[in-house]
Amino acid sequence: MSKLQGFEFWRTTLREARYVVAPMVDQSELAWRLLSRRHGAQLCYTPMLHAQVFVRDANYRRENLYAEVCPEDRPLITQFCANDPEVFLQAALLAQDHCDAIDLNLGCPQMIAKRGHYGVFLQDEWELLEKMVKLANEKLSVPITCKIRVFQDVDRTVSYAQMLEKAGCQLLTVHGRTKDQKGALTGIADWEHIKAVRKAVSIPVFANGNIQHLSDVERCIQETGVHGVMSAEGNLHNPALFEGSSPPVWEMAEEYLEVVKQHPPCTLSFVRAHLFKLWHHTLQIHQDLREELAKVKNLEGLAEVSKQLRLRCQEEIAREKEGIVVRPKGDLPFPHWMCQPYVRPTPKELGPNGKGHGSEVRKTASQKRALEDSDGTPDALSKNKQKKKARNPHKNFCPEHKPKYMKCEQCGNPKGNKCVFDLCRACCKKKAYKEVADCPSHGLRFKTKADRQRAEKERAGGMQETEPHDGSQVLPETQNTEQGQSDF
Repeated sequence: MSKLQGFEFWRTTLREARYVVAPMVDQSELAWRLLSRRHGAQLCYTPMLHAQVFVRDANYRRENLYAEVCPEDRPLITQFCANDPEVFLQAALLAQDHCDAIDLNLGCPQMIAKRGHYGVFLQDEWELLEKMVKLANEKLSVPITCKIRVFQDVDRTVSYAQMLEKAGCQLLTVHGRTKDQKGALTGIADWEHIKAVRKAVSIPVFANGNIQHLSDVERCIQETGVHGVMSAEGNLHNPALFEGSSPPVWEMAEEYLEVVKQHPPCTLSFVRAHLFKLWHHTLQIHQDLREELAKVKNLEGLAEVSKQLRLRCQEEIAREKEGIVVRPKGDLPFPHWMCQPYVRPTPKELGPNGKGHGSEVRKTASQKRALEDSDGTPDALSKNKQKKKARNPHKNFCPEHKPKYMKCEQCGNPKGNKCVFDLCRACCKKKAYKEVADCPSHGLRFKTKADRQRAEKERAGGMQETEPHDGSQVLPETQNTEQGQSDF
């Protein structure tokens, strides 16, 4: 049976999904996806997975996808970041039996994506992207989709989308922000770009950006004509967004923790991060519990902090019912204990004189971006590097003076300087385990441990056979003597 494409894929496999939970690094794990589906989400993406790591590391595959498969979590799209057609294809082939489509991340604007050369930092390399999408479309048994950011120029954005469609992309998600719209410069997503792409392509289009309430979803569909709307940050602060409700935070937190007990993620940090998002507005008030939430080491501790937050909120509600105003609502649309979005301050345009409050936000962000790409000179260091410099005045941040590391032959990561196999620690561990060898440089003692266990077994066996062994030496000698006497 040939795989479904375009609108047929959207209608049949994705069941005409309109409400979509975005791929979020370390945040859209199974437990959160199931919670979101309970409250209106119709399609979910996995967190962004690194294709190269997915191919080489079986544990990474198991923890981030294979162990997070359940019948209730469909339809599901697995997202990868990649910059090599063959590596992307290998990762997709390993994942395709566990999801309904494979998505290529072309929208991540973070510095880690710039350093790794993936995400939105590939948006100018059309020949490479065309090859990646085309190869995946030809070889995979499930459709290939893409998530992109827009260019400043609408026509270039449209051409970009058409190129991906021609290469074989079967569904396109358009985030209406540019590569530079992040952090303090996040600003408002441009739905006009999304609308132009929707009109120019013949495949389903999802919109992403400016989604804080269900009313935003409906308005976006009406204004742009898209087939579905994706939410990331809005979903993190209110998983019931697609239901059109804003329940008390503790209801969502307690329900999420119950799902986590049934489907625990690979690390507790996922759960902690979700509770920080859900309780964001309340934690601005109860700073002591914010610190406690950051320190606890297990799921029970996280649940206890969430319970304490609930009790404090309920106490405040009870006092307000008695006519005692505990604190004003402030700029929030709802009381702080209700699920609601976090709204970043909108960066203001520069005034005629280039000064003003808005210019400070823009200036700070542009300076920070410049520092991330700086050459490490002392007068252009970030605050973090300045602290390191204070601790070690001789530290040099110039890239040319950084030590050059030899690469591991198997994975390309820095190898150990004194490794007996000339590999990185992960590859060395696998090889040393397989060959029962030691690597003092990486602290691996498989041979030493095996020799010790063998010696202990021999010593234990010798102690058990001590008495019979002494008798057996005498008995054959006696028998031989008697036999010898009889022979004569």
